[in-house]
Amino acid sequence: MTKTMKTAVTPTRAEDYAGWYQAVVRAADLAEPAPVRGCMTIKPWGYGIWERIQAILDRRFKETGHRNCYFPLFIPLQYMQREAEHVEGFAAEVALVTHHRLANVDGRLQVDAPLDEPLVVRPTSETIVGEAFSRWIQSHRDLPVLINQWANVVRWEKRPRIFLRTSEFLWQEGHTAHATEAEALEETERMLGIYREVAEQALALPVIAGRKTRREKFPGAVTTLCIEAMMQDGRALQSGTSHFLGQNFARAAGIRFTDVDGTVKLPHTTSWGASTRLIGALIMTHSDDDGLRLPPAVAPDQVAILPVLRGTPEDAAVLARCDEIAARLRRESWSGEPIRVTIDRRPGSGSAKRWDWVRKGVPVIVELGARDLAGGTVITWRRDRLQDRKTEVGLGAFIAALPGLLSEIQATLAAEARTWRDARLRDAATLDEARALLGDGGADGYRSGAGFVRLPWSGSEDEEAALADIGVTVRCLVPADRPAPCAATGVQTTDRAILARAY
Repeated sequence: MTKTMKTAVTPTRAEDYAGWYQAVVRAADLAEPAPVRGCMTIKPWGYGIWERIQAILDRRFKETGHRNCYFPLFIPLQYMQREAEHVEGFAAEVALVTHHRLANVDGRLQVDAPLDEPLVVRPTSETIVGEAFSRWIQSHRDLPVLINQWANVVRWEKRPRIFLRTSEFLWQEGHTAHATEAEALEETERMLGIYREVAEQALALPVIAGRKTRREKFPGAVTTLCIEAMMQDGRALQSGTSHFLGQNFARAAGIRFTDVDGTVKLPHTTSWGASTRLIGALIMTHSDDDGLRLPPAVAPDQVAILPVLRGTPEDAAVLARCDEIAARLRRESWSGEPIRVTIDRRPGSGSAKRWDWVRKGVPVIVELGARDLAGGTVITWRRDRLQDRKTEVGLGAFIAALPGLLSEIQATLAAEARTWRDARLRDAATLDEARALLGDGGADGYRSGAGFVRLPWSGSEDEEAALADIGVTVRCLVPADRPAPCAATGVQTTDRAILARAY
């Protein structure tokens, strides 16, 4: 009889991928549903991951000359009405504030005092930023304007899923204005490059960078660039976007500047953003059936030290040694920052505490008891190589080796994700071939090998819409070295569409 292996998370990926995702969120103590449908409460470990992502992105933005600011959560409805295509793209998701007071009527609170004009709860900020830019920008000397804000947005989701699609989520949105089209296009490409570098280098998340089709681009944009990542079930997750807005929003918002030759012109604008959806990408790219696995670059703590406390006089000495180890580790650095360490001082067995940290995905677990104290050793586990079991090592050797170990874990997770992605990124010449490779889109994606299909494409919006019969979308278009017949029209093209089912 075959023995069934136990896992720390149930169901497993192979049993129920969607259920497994929710189980990892719970087991890693990342977030939980809020009382308002579609919203989430992000718990400290989950928010710690977001803080790491924030810090890395924020540093990169500031290195390229951007500065942070903040715009209001509420946007006058009239501002949204100025840009018809933009409004239409968000209309089904918009939340409105229509009243400003509650009244107590016979012991029950009732809505009172309607607003003269409804206020839109920010789904994105292009319209209100445009209003500010119309006041800030008068001359070519005021350009470029390079700003970013860290904020929350609200988009009323019909089918919410924690981190992937929630009615309220956290993100950053950059907004810039430029004197020339060339400068704005350069900015659009630069910011997508930052997203790609952060995804691949910090999140260990291999992505495909490309441009959206007209059907899939951001409402009101001229061009949308994006990065798309493949999850372990083969589905795509859009992980960052950068939009060249041309002069559309400048025209709608009345943004004008006087150029060096005295002529009045419209600036060219951009916007770009990434959100807490990246935490969902981390979960579905790196986690296993024992819970979360975190790349060291975005782990809130890179090392968890677990003192084995038995309620004996030796406990004080064990805790003192743990404090000493933590202090020594914090004096070491990795990737230009002090190593992040926590000590789990809770009473209880080492095994119970260890599995808590396994499920949270901390990269390195260190266990120390009275016997280890006497021998000058520690017991360690690598979360990315849990099957290798524990290692007993001298304390000095462990501290000296830790920076290299963190680099190895970061590289291992990136390599595993890339290998998984590359094995499921396949080429097709026809739609029939694409259908065969993509399968029927059932719940068996983790085991089926379905993933991305790359095929020649220059189809129209109508031809792209017809892909709905196989349940996929064009995630982005990427260039190829040689032309080939479009799978929809037969016209020679150097564009390749990345087809996938998506979150």
